Parts: sequence; structure tokens; C-alpha cells
Amino acid sequence: MIKAAIKKILACSIALSAVSIGASLATITPAQADFRICNDTKSLVGAALGYKNGEKWISEGWFQVPPETCSSLIEGDLDSRFYYIYAEDADKGGQWRGDVFLCTNEREFKIEGVQDCFPRGHIKTGFFEIDTENRANWMVRLTEQSQSSPAPQQ
Repeated sequence: MIKAAIKKILACSIALSAVSIGASLATITPAQADFRICNDTKSLVGAALGYKNGEKWISEGWFQVPPETCSSLIEGDLDSRFYYIYAEDADKGGQWRGDVFLCTNEREFKIEGVQDCFPRGHIKTGFFEIDTENRANWMVRLTEQSQSSPAPQQ
């Protein structure tokens, strides 16, 4: 009698577990393509993104990426092969930069065009190029070893 009761309880428990797992799987959504930046440092990072939208250059920022996390800068499939990143270590002052110059600003921005940054009230900033090889998604990892030292204070 006790064995029959235990078997019945186990059967009910297994059935409930199967229903629970099925409900969990039904709520899982497929992975979304995007452009992600991962901050592998122990500091807050501010990032700016540059890209071409048709014939227009766009630069936008500041995306805050907390220490040891990843953030999506673009959600959905990527429309361009090349993207450009500039980032700053908010705590230690290091930078991730390159030799492709786009306009930025000290505050949150979305700027169209790369010409005449200074006359338009912006800053000319060196971004590094990312070749996504026309993939639908991409991830960039920022590490302490890949950043340059901060500029000397004057």
C-alpha cells in the first residue's frame, strides 16, 4: 500500500515537473542579433559608436557599460559591415581609440556628419574600426590591456 502511494506521488511529481519545464521552454525567445560591447574591466566605461547610415555618417554616445558586463549598442540585425568605437574608462581615464575621426560631445549625443566638428560645437575624436564581415551580430570586448594610457593632465 505504501509503495503504491509513493509511486502515485512520484508519477504526479514527474508530471508536474514536465508541465513546468514545458511552460519554461515556451517563454524562451530566440537569440536576437545585435552589436554588443563587453566591458572586461573593473571600471565603468563610456562608449561612443560610429557607423554609416546610407550615405550619412552617424556618431552617437554615451553608452554606459558597467564593469564586467555587456551592453547592446544596436539591437537587431546589423546593417553595415563597418562600425567604429571610441570608449573611455570613467574611473582610471584610459581610452580605446583609433585613427578614424568622428564627432563626439561631452554630453549624450547623436551627430550626423563627420565634417567641421569644432565649428558645429563638437569634439573631433579618434575611433577604431570594427569589420563585422557582414555578420548579423558582433561583440567587442574592451580589456585593460587593450586601452591606451590617459593623456597627461595640464
